[in-house]
Amino acid sequence: MPSYTAPIDDLQYVLHDVLGVTEAGITGYGDLDSDFTAAILGEAGKIASEVLAPLNTVGDREGCRLENGIVYTPTGFKAAFDQLREGGWPGLDVPEQYGGQGMPYIVATAVGEMFSSANQALMMYPGLTHGALSAILTHGSDAQKDTFVPKMATCEWTGTMNLTEPHCGTDLGLMRTKAEPQEDGSYAITGQKIFISAGDHDMSENVIHLVLAKIPGGPEGIKGVSLFIVPKFLVKEDGSLGERNGVSVGSIEEKMGIHGNSTCVMNYDGAKGWLLGEEHKGMRAMFTMMNEARIGVGMQGLSQAVAAYQNAVEYAKERLQGRAVTGAEAPDKPADPLIVHPDIRRNLMAQKSFIEGARAFMLWGATLIDRHVREHDDQADGLISLMTPVMKGFITDMGYACTVEAQQVYGGHGYIEEHGMSQFTRDARITMIYEGANGIQALDLVGRKLAANGGKPAMAFFEMIKDYCKENAEVEGMAEFVEPLKAASKDLQSAAMFFMQSGMKNPNEALAGSYDFMHLFGHVCLGYMWARMARASLSALAEGRGDAAFHETKLATGRYYMARWMPMAAMHLARIRTGAAPVMALEAEAF
Repeated sequence: MPSYTAPIDDLQYVLHDVLGVTEAGITGYGDLDSDFTAAILGEAGKIASEVLAPLNTVGDREGCRLENGIVYTPTGFKAAFDQLREGGWPGLDVPEQYGGQGMPYIVATAVGEMFSSANQALMMYPGLTHGALSAILTHGSDAQKDTFVPKMATCEWTGTMNLTEPHCGTDLGLMRTKAEPQEDGSYAITGQKIFISAGDHDMSENVIHLVLAKIPGGPEGIKGVSLFIVPKFLVKEDGSLGERNGVSVGSIEEKMGIHGNSTCVMNYDGAKGWLLGEEHKGMRAMFTMMNEARIGVGMQGLSQAVAAYQNAVEYAKERLQGRAVTGAEAPDKPADPLIVHPDIRRNLMAQKSFIEGARAFMLWGATLIDRHVREHDDQADGLISLMTPVMKGFITDMGYACTVEAQQVYGGHGYIEEHGMSQFTRDARITMIYEGANGIQALDLVGRKLAANGGKPAMAFFEMIKDYCKENAEVEGMAEFVEPLKAASKDLQSAAMFFMQSGMKNPNEALAGSYDFMHLFGHVCLGYMWARMARASLSALAEGRGDAAFHETKLATGRYYMARWMPMAAMHLARIRTGAAPVMALEAEAF
């Protein structure tokens, strides 16, 4: 059975050596000294490896089951969920006034990576709850916040998001679920929603559904969509639970992966719901949850790559197969371990360099969120909005690819369920699809985010990279990081310019290259993270701080990314410049 070890040393390195959290000038960050974060991450890592990870295979094999209208989670899930609740982990960054611990989002991000690496399916229950809670905090009335948020912060009540219907996914303007106004100010919600993660289960007292629906007589299409709070059990004025609402589980979806999460078909039959936010402004409220979820899904893509990589490394060190071409490295054994072979090293270095770059990227993104929320910094908000489709799309694409590469290290044994490697691949696959398929993320990046606010966030990003390269150009040891980053950044700007010049005349010119642009952007972001890590490690070595072997390893890993991954930027630009012609050459009938 696969194992998991929390990467606490690397998380600490990014938080303190690279991001310098205590000197970041963000409210609450001054308390995040290395001893404090080490204590939190150490305890979270222990729970991840000892409590959550052993249940990952159990959840995959057992799945969830629906019996007499009740959804049962896999063996051990409820006890583990209770342990998370009792430790206050679901409410790490929830405001203290609502029962949370009020910590910065970056702490929850670091903990979230470990928990998701250990058991993605189980962690989706509190993950969806946090997103629903955030939507209520942002758009709800004071009464709604007081009623729902404290119980959701502790996961006594959990939450969901209900968007998709059988006939519509991305095009939510086609939805048919109705919300009929009632005399008491509530709405009667009727319709069916599918693919509802954590839709129902046996681990919490109540489930608070956030449901998109249309109020009759409202505008057509997406402009007529509103968002409603629809609890599984109605809540009385004193906060206690009342009768069962008109919402039920039609079935549990049979999926490729994340079997431990109850992905449900939800039926609403005149269920009582309450408007969240304004009438016909449901997408504005839902996007609060969706944007948080998209960053969370990016983290899932990273987390599955981490878990798969760790196991692949152990297998490569233990599995004896062939001899090193330069001569036996284990002459006392019948064969050398796999890890002596260059192609295995290539495979593992590709994974390692992506994982460590992506980890830094996600944690840096968390600082932007904290800077916006805690300091009301609009520039930080613009940057994280620009980065969100990159985090979701690029990180999950690459994360999934890493799980495949990790499986490849095992050879035929990776294809056998006994070793458990296929679960990481199967679980990671959904991250490329839900919360907006990655093609949609690419379209969002090029069609909306690139030009948002007059293009100021994009220009700010380009200037940030330019300034960093200029500041570090003459620093000893930085040239092999700065030069590839500078070149890739110029490729990214050239691609954006191509879109501006050609896309205005023919939008297909831009949209045909959007997926390549998302990956090009992703490589620049990770290249920037590696340059920052290189500077941190070079400084540590020069000053004699920390573990020299750790920093030397970090630099070698970063050099791999710059030498082997960053050239992909030029390839993506070349493909973008071919425009729409090769993509749109065939008539639909020719496929």
